[in-house]
Amino acid sequence: MSTLDEVLVGGVPAQVVDPGRPWLAVCRVDDLAPERGAAALVDGEQVALFRLLDGSVRAVGNLDPFSGVQVLARGIVGTRDGSPMVASPLYKQHFDLATGRCLEQPGTRVPVHEVRVVDGTVLLRLGEVARDG
Repeated sequence: MSTLDEVLVGGVPAQVVDPGRPWLAVCRVDDLAPERGAAALVDGEQVALFRLLDGSVRAVGNLDPFSGVQVLARGIVGTRDGSPMVASPLYKQHFDLATGRCLEQPGTRVPVHEVRVVDGTVLLRLGEVARDG
């Protein structure tokens, strides 16, 4: 029987908009270097995965909405005002890993996907999540 190590939805309370989407195994959590991004093709969609220093894993769409290029996994990971974020390697916009919002242009955002780590395996459920704020 598998145990659930953690359940994260961008670190904030959220509801899944499309609950019929399956959980898909993406990689082992140990395959992800802390504070570095990794790109994964999940059910035909490019996803940027980030393992943070606290051990949590976040997942957002890999597409930089400003350049139109799949590069967010190669961005610089850090925090701003206590929230984890990634800076796009191209035009340097910052995206909050919890909400997907661009910090410089709050009307622009990237999709945030649900992540679970079960017995050391990173599971991901595609689909935008609804959240407050």
